[in-house]
Order: sequence, then structure tokens, then C-alpha cells
Amino acid sequence: MQLYKHQNLKIYNSLTGEKENFTPIHEGNVGMYVCGPTVYSNVHLGNVRTFMSFDVIYRYLIHLGYKTRYVRNITDVGHIVDDVDDGEDKIAKKARLEQLEPMEIVQRYTVDFHTILDKYNFLPPSIEPTATGHIIEQIEIVKQIIEKGFAYEVNGSVYFDVVKFNETHNYGKLSGRNIEDMLANTRDLDGQSDKKNPQDFALWKKAEPEHIMRWPSPWGVGFPGWHLECTAMSTKYLGETFDIHGGGMDLKFPHHECEIAQNEACTGHSPVNYWMHANMLTLNGKKMAKSTGNNILPSDIFTGDSPFLSKAFAPNVARFFMLQAHYRSILDFSNDAILAAEKGFNRLMEAMDLIKDIQASDKSTLDIKSWKQLCYDAMNDDFNTPILIAQLFEGIRFVNLLNDKRETLTTEDLKTLKDTLEVFTFDVLGIKNEKASNNNTEKLDSVMEMLIQMREEARANKNWGLSDEIRDKLLLVGIQLKDGKEGTSYSIQ
Repeated sequence: MQLYKHQNLKIYNSLTGEKENFTPIHEGNVGMYVCGPTVYSNVHLGNVRTFMSFDVIYRYLIHLGYKTRYVRNITDVGHIVDDVDDGEDKIAKKARLEQLEPMEIVQRYTVDFHTILDKYNFLPPSIEPTATGHIIEQIEIVKQIIEKGFAYEVNGSVYFDVVKFNETHNYGKLSGRNIEDMLANTRDLDGQSDKKNPQDFALWKKAEPEHIMRWPSPWGVGFPGWHLECTAMSTKYLGETFDIHGGGMDLKFPHHECEIAQNEACTGHSPVNYWMHANMLTLNGKKMAKSTGNNILPSDIFTGDSPFLSKAFAPNVARFFMLQAHYRSILDFSNDAILAAEKGFNRLMEAMDLIKDIQASDKSTLDIKSWKQLCYDAMNDDFNTPILIAQLFEGIRFVNLLNDKRETLTTEDLKTLKDTLEVFTFDVLGIKNEKASNNNTEKLDSVMEMLIQMREEARANKNWGLSDEIRDKLLLVGIQLKDGKEGTSYSIQ
């Protein structure tokens, strides 16, 4: 169903600093590229938050009826987290430390990335290309930039000439930086670098003999610069100009700024119509960092194995928690915050169960049609998930009123209420259609504790018949009691 024809979606464009009506290049089709992970360590919670934001955006575009091609890369080579001229890429460094092949490191942490995202119920992207799989394409782009006069080769390395580019283009337009100010605030390298200007960035780097990941090129054996891979892969699969480019706020400069420059140097026009950036996640009001110990891994949340958590939380609850903040807002993670989210999540799930038993009436006393549009209005306003969640809780209020027989709905309106709650909760927000496992487990534990105590009392009173009856009836429903030195436990068969 082509809902996009009836819904006015607005997207905040980082390039213009304004919310703009979303008009794709090709009607009914959307091309979206998101910078993926660098696979040299376990994916961190901030990454998960960023990718979750774009997962919801992807889900909503699909829901509106857009045929959406979502490309999210895997960075498995090159200048990884910085554009410095010395040092080595993080994957090669990790491989050396652990005495493994670089591709073993890549494989290990790519699997970890996919495992975590699957637990949090992410949809897979349409295409997931790797940097190492597109070396040829990156070399070809470097050739084109050199031919256009915006890059130069020195000692086997190739650098992008930012000053030359800025003569006819605007380097810094995404991040709001001025090239003159950047040059003025950068210390003079005094001939210590091959660069013409301190702001020039590497397109291709010469590989020293000890550098493991290396490929032949017209300029000698080397490896691609940090920014090149995304330019190569986004344009290969989405065209020279595409609709949406997303990533974390920290990538706006220099990574995305350099992407724009590379593309414009090649084609003469801007590569992306809508730039989108997700904000960071903090822990207990402070920046997350391994070095300070203020850090929590995504898997810690559902194992409970963290000093920052009082217990384990279901991935569903963690997802629900993260979506309570707008993707452009800083989200602070804390034990109290996720505990509160769990209560809200359970209320939502209980309402989903409750609505199944509500009977329709011959008239409606609630305006369900207007409420449904308010759900769309929330997502149409730059994917405002916290406002959507507020509207879903308004829907819960309706369910409770109906259950108390204080309001009534016709069969059609009741179906609309139920369908809207389910579509926005499960399809758009990406909550798994299942009950809160933690909540259910707690309830089962309480019941089993009572039955085990009853059985122990029966055995103490030598009422073997009752003791055996409790054991046998539990076994019939798939619950096995196990008597041991530490007491009686149970397992579900």
C-alpha cells in the first residue's frame, strides 16, 4: 500500500539545518546508505543506538510503501577511526596483538555485530558491502580525482587537495567549518609531512613493509584512506546522487565532509539529498569510555553482567528504552531509566493482550481515526519515536477505558485500534511480538516457589500421595522437579 502518497514525511537535513519535506529522487523508491561498524572489537552500545535509529527509519519507509534499498557497509580495512598519516589500522593492530590473521579479526567481530543486532531485532540491510571487497572501485575514484586536478601523489601516497577544491567548492558546508579557520588553527608541520596543506586527507596510503593489509595500485603497494570506502560503496549501489546518507554525529566531520568533497570532485555535484545524524549515548550522565570504566556492552544488558545493572533486561525492553529518545537527542542510559522503561513496556504488552478480549459495540465514543493519524504525525515529524510512544500509551488508555466499559467502539474502530497498536509497536518500532520474558519468568518463579513449598510440607507430613501428585501434574505440563542437596529446583522440558 502506497501510504507515502497520503503522509507528509519531513526529515531534518544536517546539510541545511532544517526539516524538509521528503521527496525521493525516484517516486516510490528510496536509496539509503548508513556508515557501518569498524570490525576490530565488540560493537558498543552507542553503535547499537545509531543503527537502531536507522533500523526504525528503514522500517517506517517500508511501512509507508517505499521500495527501499538500504546499504550499510562493513569497514574491514584502512585508516579506521582517524585520518592521521602515521600509525596503523585498528584491525591490523588487533591481529598482531592476538596473533591472528586480520581477516580472522574481521570475521570474529562481524559475527558479533550480526549476533547483537539480531538479538535487538534489527532488519538486515538490503546490501552489506565490505571495504576490502571494493578496492578496485576505490582505486578508480582516486584516479578520477587526480584527473580532475583535486589530488596529488607523493612518495606512493595520494592526498586530496582541500585548498584547491575549496577554490570552486565549499569544503566544510556540512559541519559548518571554514577552511581558512581550519588552516589557521592547525600547527605548521614544518616539512614533516608529504601534504601540501595540513587539512589535506589521504585517498591512498603507501604501505610500509610491516603493514599487513596491502594492495597493488598505480601509485605502488598500499591501502585506501578512511573516507574512500563509503564514497565507493554508496555510489556503486545507490548511484551518483541518492536520497539519504546516515551515521553517527561523530562522523559529520571529517568523514562525511570528506565524502562530499570526494564525490563533488568526481562528479561535480553533491552526492546526497538528505544527510541524517544520530546523537550519542551516555552512561549515568558521562561519556562512555573503556579507558575510564564507564562502559557497558550491548550483551551485558540481557545477561545482567555489569556493575551498572541491578538485573538482566530483555532485548525488547532495551530497544523500547532506546526509542524513548529522539534519534537526534543525547540518550542517557542508567539502571533507573531502563527499569522505568521496563514498566512501561510491560504495560504496553499487557494492553496488547487485553484488547483481544474486548467486545465491540454498536457505536464509538472515542475518535480512533484522529488518534491513528497522530501516530503517523509523530513519525512524519522526523521519525519522532518518543512522541509515537506517547501516542501508543494514549492507545493503552483507550484499551483500559474499553475494558472498564466506560467507552465503546464499533467493530471497525476496534480493529483499527488493535491494528494500529500492533503495526506501530511491532512493525515500525521493531519490538518483537512476544511478552516480556523477564516478567513472565518472575511470575512463573513465584508460582513454582509456592508449589515446591506445598510439596515440601506434604512430604514433611508424610503425605506421599499429594507430593507425587504435584510432581506428576507438573510433569504433564512440561515442568520437571529436581530434588537435590540444595533443595528442589525445576526445569522446563
